[in-house]
Amino acid sequence: MRDRLILLPGWGLGISPLEPLAAALRGLDEHLRVEIEPLPELDSSDVQEWLDELDATLPNDAWLGGWSLGGMLAAELAARRGERCCGLLTLASNACFVTHGAWPQAMAVSDFEAFLSGWAEDPATTLKRFSLLCAQGAEDPRGIARLLKAAAPHGSGESLLASLQLLQKLDTRSALQTYRGPQMHLFAGLDALVPAEAASDLLALMPDIEVGLIEQASHAFILENPHGVAAAIQAFLHESSDD
Repeated sequence: MRDRLILLPGWGLGISPLEPLAAALRGLDEHLRVEIEPLPELDSSDVQEWLDELDATLPNDAWLGGWSLGGMLAAELAARRGERCCGLLTLASNACFVTHGAWPQAMAVSDFEAFLSGWAEDPATTLKRFSLLCAQGAEDPRGIARLLKAAAPHGSGESLLASLQLLQKLDTRSALQTYRGPQMHLFAGLDALVPAEAASDLLALMPDIEVGLIEQASHAFILENPHGVAAAIQAFLHESSDD
């Protein structure tokens, strides 16, 4: 089923930010089946429970991809599935969202803890702030932030907190190194949430994978430039299929 691509969204903003990208991909290749799968609504931050849910829900023998948290989960699931996954692509996804000792190019622990506290105290304001951070670096940051926040679903507060805690603990380095299929990871040069330097660190960790950096772009580059991102993904899919 090498003509099927499953995309997973990022934290808190639902599937809408990925819809222009999915439409652009379908426009480039009418034979490509692009599906956006919402993240599970779980009250647990246990990584294996999230993977169990995704593994049971998503079809086998498809390409797996995702934006931010969705890309990190796609990486973990690709490693679990091995040959049952055609390939992996991530969009503005860090190997670790929060800094770990050997992975400094990520969000500082203190900043993330402040975000967690903000969510507990005032979810609406925190989601608005998160939308602005996603759009920081865009040509029209306020316009992009408004689009992100307007389309955000009203999910379970417990599930959103659990997925934040999941984001804090995820470290996909082992999964990325375990998965032997084709991989492409796209980063944004002006990303306020995932440092651009993470791209070169990932390439140093895994020299044989494809890593790209979109220079003048925000964390929400999937919404800023869906056609450009779609063209990069299509080229990757075709090149990998020809190997």
